[in-house]
Amino acid sequence: MLTDQLKDDIRVAYTALMDSKQLTPRWGQRQMIAEIANALGRIPAPGEAPSTEPAVCVIEAGTGTGKTIAYAVSAIPMAQARGKRLVVATATIALQEQFINKDLPDIRHHSGLAFSFALAKGRRRYVCLSKLDRQLIEGQGETGMLALYPDEMASPASADAMPVYSAMIDALGRGQWDGDRDNWPDTIAEEVWWGVTTDHAQCTGRRCPNISQCSFFKAREQLQNADIIVTNHDLALSDLALGGGAILPDPDDCIYVFDEGHHLPDKALSHFASFCRLHTTMSWLQDCKKAFAQAAPVLAPLDNLERLLNALPADVDEMVLGLQGAEQQVAQLFEDVDPEASREDPQVRFDHGVVPEELRQLSVSLAERFDRFVGVLGRIEKVLEDALEDDFSGMDQSELETWHINLGGMLGRAEGVLALWRAFAEGSQPSQPPVARWVTMVTSGGQYAFDLRCSPVLASDILSDNLWSRASGVVITSATITALNSFERFILHSGAPREGRYKQVMSPFDYGNAVFSVPAMDCDPGDAQAHTEAIIDMLPQLLDLNEGSLVLFSSRRQMLDVHAGVTGLLGDRILMQGDYSKQEILRRHREEIDGGFGSVIFGLASFAEGVDLPGDYCRHVVIAKIPFAVPDSPLEAALAEWMEAQGKNPFMEISVPDAALRLVQAAGRLLRTETDTGRVTLLDRRVRTRRYGQAILDSLPPFRRELG
Repeated sequence: MLTDQLKDDIRVAYTALMDSKQLTPRWGQRQMIAEIANALGRIPAPGEAPSTEPAVCVIEAGTGTGKTIAYAVSAIPMAQARGKRLVVATATIALQEQFINKDLPDIRHHSGLAFSFALAKGRRRYVCLSKLDRQLIEGQGETGMLALYPDEMASPASADAMPVYSAMIDALGRGQWDGDRDNWPDTIAEEVWWGVTTDHAQCTGRRCPNISQCSFFKAREQLQNADIIVTNHDLALSDLALGGGAILPDPDDCIYVFDEGHHLPDKALSHFASFCRLHTTMSWLQDCKKAFAQAAPVLAPLDNLERLLNALPADVDEMVLGLQGAEQQVAQLFEDVDPEASREDPQVRFDHGVVPEELRQLSVSLAERFDRFVGVLGRIEKVLEDALEDDFSGMDQSELETWHINLGGMLGRAEGVLALWRAFAEGSQPSQPPVARWVTMVTSGGQYAFDLRCSPVLASDILSDNLWSRASGVVITSATITALNSFERFILHSGAPREGRYKQVMSPFDYGNAVFSVPAMDCDPGDAQAHTEAIIDMLPQLLDLNEGSLVLFSSRRQMLDVHAGVTGLLGDRILMQGDYSKQEILRRHREEIDGGFGSVIFGLASFAEGVDLPGDYCRHVVIAKIPFAVPDSPLEAALAEWMEAQGKNPFMEISVPDAALRLVQAAGRLLRTETDTGRVTLLDRRVRTRRYGQAILDSLPPFRRELG
């Protein structure tokens, strides 16, 4: 329970922070602190009986609440009092670096709280010294190592890569670089970095001769005694997917805070989805077959390995034959599809996730073959691991390490392919909650290839099994979690326990300083061509070319058509997504505004969230239409299908809440500080004419309204 002493500790820390920084306490911030403290008070103290209620707190805190201070000054004392570690996961690496380099030192300095903290990143963010050594010693890319995805990731030209690798080893030797990709002074091309980094499957761990200098393990050691571990959603979920405790502490010993937590369900789905591209998987298996022939004589001195390696090519031939059969069956699904007729890659989604019986039977066979393949690779890897620890194995340690990396990489990829075929083999009847299974025809190297994918459509079971039931405590916070002023959407998608504490905390901003406008129009987005033409006619009158504006589209096609239609009138004031990187567009936009000129950004969904353009940088947000999800998204379609089967209305229960949430996020680009003013214009009269429109309007912040 939450004791009076803990309440006092939190209150003293918050008051000290406010006084020291000369800040005015905010009511919403204090509400948030109280909610988090009361929720985490359900974590039993040593010797205390477990609570019957989960220590879970889900808080929607409007922009400007000061979420970081609120969850820090409440969760840090609670974690310390309960003997737990605090894991703070942000949505991006940039946010986590801001938290660890600015926010936490500031809070520690001003609050009087004493705590230590460390940053956690995955292996792929760090250089692998073993791989770097091989690149430099053997040169020209002839390292003896096999690329994990040679069919999908091109090898860099030696002239491009070797100078970078030489600079890396020199900076490491001088102590001028810690091996963290994010701390390298220049941009590193993906294919160059890929050659000198590793993943869990390829890492030899404590058996590596470079373990004492390993950048990843040095960083990991700093986590051992830190009170607070700062990471991102992906690493936190990866650790949970591996069972917990692989990189981060055991979930039972952790209190998690997920900032920007509305991303959590979608992030969880991506970690538990499976994928196989048929053509490139066959190419990769042929590369493996060549590697086994090279490895067999080299590893012959090790017990039984030569026999295992010599038997693998026959297994590979069986798998390739099975994949060819799958490719023929899948191609038949697209017989009547003209891939040139659409801008999007053609897809076939299996209704209710049920795979056609002939393909399912072939999937059963492929799952069995890949299961055997994974088993043999696992036995080989174990022999190599034992040999690496045996100084009398009679093998060259460097060669052993090279083949351990190669076989580990093969094993990791084979396990991913196995997961897909197992999922397709199970697709004989609908499941609850549903699993989406689909095939996409893509263009690869001038040829058509097929991607097979499988994913749960809800993360509820995933997060229930891996997070809610295992963590000591969980705090979810974001400016946008509710939809239509309800947490039901988040509970549906995340499986968050209903017995947790849920709270909406209003933004301190004065929304009376801004207008939400829906101008009169003769058409709506149901007639796409007429709607686009109407936007082209209206936009030059709506926009003030002397100020900063953001125009948000739900469709790339409509954005391109409107851009073509207004270019003559708006001239070079438009910066359109796709012409430059997102960061470059924002940089150019700010530069124009700072120079006293106007600037207009045309963007899609990625500009409707997480973009911070305070003050003059954004005085007008124009939203082309209510941002309903793309209707042919396999996940959205599978979820809607499941809802219909339950006698529910998927449009009202899924599409409308989702669109309302996205509209709130888009409108949230306008007011970023307490002094901001401006206008949000929605060019979609359906918010006035359809029965769901009023519910969407009621979910928006309390702007002044001008409804035509």
